[in-house]
Amino acid sequence: MGVKKWLSLCLTCLFILTAAGCGGNNSGGNAGGAQGTPASASPEASASAQSSPKAATPVKVALDWTPNTNHTGLYVAKELGYYAEEGLDVDIVQPGSAGADTMVTSGEAAFGVGAQDSLTLARIQGVPLVSIAAIIQHNTSGFAAPVDRGIKSPKNFEGKTYGGWGSPVEEASMKAIMDPVGGDVKKVKQVTIGEADYFTAVKRDIDFAWIFYAWTGIEAKLRGEPLDMLYLKDYAPQLDYYTPVLTTSEKEIAENPEVVKAFLKATSRGYQYAIDHPKEAADILIKAVPDLDAKLVQASQEWLSPKYKDDAARWGEQKTAVWKNYADWMYGLKLLDKPLEADKAFTNEFLPDGQ
Repeated sequence: MGVKKWLSLCLTCLFILTAAGCGGNNSGGNAGGAQGTPASASPEASASAQSSPKAATPVKVALDWTPNTNHTGLYVAKELGYYAEEGLDVDIVQPGSAGADTMVTSGEAAFGVGAQDSLTLARIQGVPLVSIAAIIQHNTSGFAAPVDRGIKSPKNFEGKTYGGWGSPVEEASMKAIMDPVGGDVKKVKQVTIGEADYFTAVKRDIDFAWIFYAWTGIEAKLRGEPLDMLYLKDYAPQLDYYTPVLTTSEKEIAENPEVVKAFLKATSRGYQYAIDHPKEAADILIKAVPDLDAKLVQASQEWLSPKYKDDAARWGEQKTAVWKNYADWMYGLKLLDKPLEADKAFTNEFLPDGQ
């Protein structure tokens, strides 16, 4: 799972998002609540209606990428019946060309998997997306290189070739971690490699790239191709942002708060199960998506499970300072047109009180 594709999709879809508005509602208006009985109904009919089980509320969740261990808690909650217990019939889908943010904003999906950086850009453009939970508490992405390139510090980027997708955020992030160690980002050669596979690109065209360690880094280890990983958060605190996050729309929150609460209650249980039982959780993901490399899923899950909650009081918790620090950094670099109203970009309101 590379960083470049999902952020590229987010950037290219921003104007689509802005225009999409908040169309259809995926979770069905009064879904999850009891329907009223007509005044003219007989007592027998009324009693029958009250004793009938409620139909499950259909809910669509759009992933940000192909299924991977970032998403395990969703699959666990579905497989173990946590969603069903909350009266939800959850369908987990891949995003397609439009992207999860667009699907959530348009109402095609009630919930999606996104990231703080792309949601920040969307909010500045007036897109009514809201982050409702941090899937992983700290940023596990960073710049990675095969060990034979000798990149042990951001300063070692000098004279090397970076492969990315041509976004100004990349150079800004590189500069943010190079400056504290006396590096000069202008001495880095940057090339656009599009959708090229990391393992192919570092053998052919580049020295380093931006990856998520939990997937590409673990895969490198399994391949016997060790790499040096420089995590963004270790060099620049403002880059310790939430990625990925669960998102919904302002419309969904306003019209179906009970669905949002039920969804997060079940999802929290799913991620807590993955924290407590990484092997069993990985097995559930493999069962749901049999095309995945089982060894990679198991190894990735073992590494990632402790990082879902990490040092937070509860899974999913988000802090204003994390949202503000990242947005202020972007605004200071003129990557945002105006400051972010951080408190409106996320909410902890629908998280369950305890795990």
